[in-house]
Amino acid sequence: MKARFFRYLKHLSLTFLVILLIAVPIGLYHGAQLSYGHNPTRLNFDGEGPYAFYKNDSTLLVKYIKGNKEDGFYLDEKEYAAEESIPAKVFFPLDSTSFDFNIDTHFESPKSVYNDENKILAISDIESGFKSFRDFLISNKVIDKKLHWSFGKNHLVLVGDFVDRGFSTTQVLWFIYKLEQEARKQGGNVHFIIGNHELKNMYGDYEASSLKYTFVASMLGKTQAGLYGKKSVLGNWLSSKNTIESINGNIFVHGGLHPDIAELNMSLQQINDYLRSTYYTAPYPKVNKDEKELLISSKTGISWYRGYFKEDLNQDEIERPLKKFNAKTVIVGHTLQYKVKKFYNGKVFGIDVKHSNDYHKNWPDYGSEGLFISGDDYYRVLDKGEKLKL
Repeated sequence: MKARFFRYLKHLSLTFLVILLIAVPIGLYHGAQLSYGHNPTRLNFDGEGPYAFYKNDSTLLVKYIKGNKEDGFYLDEKEYAAEESIPAKVFFPLDSTSFDFNIDTHFESPKSVYNDENKILAISDIESGFKSFRDFLISNKVIDKKLHWSFGKNHLVLVGDFVDRGFSTTQVLWFIYKLEQEARKQGGNVHFIIGNHELKNMYGDYEASSLKYTFVASMLGKTQAGLYGKKSVLGNWLSSKNTIESINGNIFVHGGLHPDIAELNMSLQQINDYLRSTYYTAPYPKVNKDEKELLISSKTGISWYRGYFKEDLNQDEIERPLKKFNAKTVIVGHTLQYKVKKFYNGKVFGIDVKHSNDYHKNWPDYGSEGLFISGDDYYRVLDKGEKLKL
């Protein structure tokens, strides 16, 4: 009886081992990771903010959360004239660092097309990882160690999904806001391309948002819809951004360009103008479709499309939209890659990679990567600043 039991246990162990040997490579292929060592400061709310809202057309309320779970929380709140340049500070609890900037509520939508000889660094899908984002920019000399813009007249392109999943959405968004101001003063540009997760937060889908922001909204006396709504400064800023831009012949879009977009009688500027009008409306299939539904659909929309990696497209289908917009390549995030990589004879670059997590460790761990473009040369850039020509 005992021998039979041990034989059974042996067979069970071997079966489990075989399943494990099969499951682990499959999981790694699909980006699975084991998370451990969660840092408790991820839910430190003391100094969280600022959260800026329009009280009316001429007045802003700027709020910071203060306190802790043991002693209770309260709001540090001040009123300002909306036309003022308002001093603000962002605190990052993981390493107790901060940065200063000014809140300016005058927003203009960016151009859709840029042509110059300046360099480009693109990165995507940071997903609220402030430390990973900050450290990558320092290593690649986009900012200095004091977190100031040092990339001159060049272009930093953020290809969507800088929110959700992590615990530093507020820090990441204000950091982009600050760098945008500093870059402009030096003749440079920060391009924040709207991804599907920015859209989700604007139209009210918080499924991928950290529970932290449910707590934040409650402390502010709001629902999450208010954090990036039309009465918030960050919401107004986000809703001024583009979903697609062409920079020196390279198209940047979060998801991709469905082949049928080539048949639309719309310029990049017209596409951006139309999509901005939909940012606060969730996409859903309509009975009476028009051709513009192609742009906003959660399957074919340019912030959602995964066809380059999920469909059997031919080279002509890839190149038709590029020819329409007089572009040589399209650079996308959204669909996870092992590393920054080119596809379809160098017409498509996928730059969505697994970034290190700020508040816990992963196995296996990955370093941030981006794409550097100088003229017609394309480089995979790593988190320590190394460049590898593609």
